[in-house]
Amino acid sequence: MSTYKAPLDDLRFALYDVLGAEALFARLGQADVNRELVDAVLDEAARFSETVLAPLNKVGDDIGCTYDKASGDVTAPPGFKQAFDQFVEGGWTGLTNAPEHGGQGMPAVVGAVLTEMVDAANLAWGNFPMLSHGAVKALETYGEDWQKKVFLEPLVAGTWTGTMCLTEPHCGTDLGLLKTRAEPVADDTYSVTGTKIFITAGEHDLVPNIVHLVLAKLPDAPPGAKGISLFVVPKFKVARDGSMGERNSVRCGAIEHKMGIHGSATCVMNFDGAEGYLVGAPHKGLQAMFVMMNSARLGVGVQGLGLSERAYQNALRYARERLQSRSLSGPKNPEKPADPIIVHPDVRRMLLSQKALIEGGRLLSLHAYSQLDIAEKSQDPAEREHADILAGFLTPISKACLTEWSIENTYNAVQCFGGHGYIAEHGIEQLARDARITTLYEGTTGIQSLDLIGRKTAASQGAGLKLFLAEVEAFAKQHEGDEALAEFIAPLRGKCSEWGKLTIDVLQRAAGNPEELGAASTDYLFYSGYVVLAYWWARSVAAANASSRPQAFKDAKRDTARFYFARLLPRTLAHKAAIESGAASLMAMPAEAFGAE
Repeated sequence: MSTYKAPLDDLRFALYDVLGAEALFARLGQADVNRELVDAVLDEAARFSETVLAPLNKVGDDIGCTYDKASGDVTAPPGFKQAFDQFVEGGWTGLTNAPEHGGQGMPAVVGAVLTEMVDAANLAWGNFPMLSHGAVKALETYGEDWQKKVFLEPLVAGTWTGTMCLTEPHCGTDLGLLKTRAEPVADDTYSVTGTKIFITAGEHDLVPNIVHLVLAKLPDAPPGAKGISLFVVPKFKVARDGSMGERNSVRCGAIEHKMGIHGSATCVMNFDGAEGYLVGAPHKGLQAMFVMMNSARLGVGVQGLGLSERAYQNALRYARERLQSRSLSGPKNPEKPADPIIVHPDVRRMLLSQKALIEGGRLLSLHAYSQLDIAEKSQDPAEREHADILAGFLTPISKACLTEWSIENTYNAVQCFGGHGYIAEHGIEQLARDARITTLYEGTTGIQSLDLIGRKTAASQGAGLKLFLAEVEAFAKQHEGDEALAEFIAPLRGKCSEWGKLTIDVLQRAAGNPEELGAASTDYLFYSGYVVLAYWWARSVAAANASSRPQAFKDAKRDTARFYFARLLPRTLAHKAAIESGAASLMAMPAEAFGAE
C-alpha cells in the first residue's frame, strides 16, 4: 500500500521564501494571518491527511461507492463519513470562506495547501467537499440575500454539500445544446426537469442535504449558450426561512463504474419537476458557471499535483531500497549483492523529472491562488484588475499542465517500481488510474488549450501574457548582477522573448485562417507551461540562496533547477516546431480518409 507524508518543508519554502506569503497577507489587510497561525494550519492539515485520510485511500479504491437501485441512495466507502465528520468538526470546510457566512476567512493560497494534502492523501474522498467551494462562490456572487443566508451557511459549515450540474448525455462542453428545462411556478419557484451526468458527489450519505446548482433553460430562453440560466435545487426542499421540507423530485439514477477514483460518487442525476430557485438574472447562468468552473479548474490542477507528490514519495523510497544490478561506474554498496536502483541514470531521470515538475508546479499553482487573494482583497483597483487577469491566464496552464504532468509522474513512479508497480500491492497503479480523470473533468486538456489561446490570449490581445512576461523581466532585472543565477536568467529571458514572438505569429496566422488557433493550441499551452516553470525554478534558486535553510536544501534546489533547464525546458523545442508547422497537416485529410468505421 502506498503511503503519504505531507511535504511541509517544501510547502513552507514555497509560501514563505518564494512567494513571501506573510508579507502579502499583511499588505492585503490580513496581518493576523501570520506565520505562526499558518504553520499551525499546515501541521494540523498534515496530521489529518496522513492519519485519517491516507489509510482510507485503498479502502475507497477496493470497495468504492454502492448504489441502491430501489431508493436511488448512494453509500460512501467505509470510513468516509467518519472522516468527513472529523473534517467538519475541525472547521476545514469553511477555512477560506467569508466570516459573514461562517467561514474563517483564510487566504485562498492557504486553502490550496490544504487541498494538496487532502488530494494526495485521498483524492476520491477529497471530491466530496471540493465541489461545495464552487457552489459557495457562485451563490456569493450571484445569489439573493436570502439564498446566501439559507444555502451558504450550511455549505460553509459542511453540514450540507454542493454540486455543479452542467453536463448532459448529449452535451459536454457545448452547453448551448443542453435540454434541461425550468418552468416558472408559484412563489417564485421553478420546476426543473432533465438529466445530468458525471455529477461528482451528486448523491451520498455524508450529509443530510445536497445543494445542486443546475444549468437549465427557461421557456423564453434565446437559443444557444445565451439562453442558459442557473438554479439552486436542493435534495430536500428548502423554504426561504431555511427550514427543510420533503424530499425533492431529484434522484440518482445510477453511479458510474470508472477507471479510477472508485471512492468518489459520480452520479447520473434525474430532475423530474424538482423545485428550484433562480440564481442571478434569467439567461445569465453562463457567467455563474464560469465562477464555479474557474474555482474547480484550479482545484483539479492541485489534485494532479497531490497525486504526483504521493507517487514521487513512494517511488523515491522504493528506489533507495530496491537492490538491482551494479552502478555503471562501479559498486556503490560493495558489501551488498547489488546497488539500490537510485544509482542508475535512468531511474534518476524519472525521479528528477517528478521532483522538478512537482516543486515547480507547486509554485505555479500557489502563485495563481495568490492572485485570487489579491483580486479579492487589494485596496488598489488597478492591482485587483491586474491580479484577476493574471489568475485567469494562469488557470488553464495550471489545470492542464499539472494534470497532464500527473500522468507522466505517476507513470514514472510505476516504471521505478517495474512489475511491482503494475500490481495492486504497492498502490502505485491506483495513483496512475486516479490521475487520468484529472485531465478530463472540469474541462479536458484540449478545452484548457483553447481557453488559453482563444479567450485568454487572442480575445484579450495577450493581456495575461504581457503581465506575466513583465513579472519575469522585473525578476531578471533585479538579479542581473547575480552570478549564481546567470545560468538561469539568460535562457529564461530567451524563452520569454520566443514565447512572445510565437504568440504574435500564431495570432497573425489565425487572422487569415481560424483553424490555426486550434491547431496550435495544445502545443502552445505546454510551451507556456514549461516556460512558466523555468521562471519558478529560477526564482526558487534565488529564494533558496537568500534563505537560512540548510545548505543541502539549497543545493538540491539548484541541482533540480539545472536538471529542469537542461532536460525538461528543451521540450519547448518540439512544441515550437509543432506550433510553427501550422494547421495544414492537421486539416488536409478528409474525415472519411481516417479509416473504416
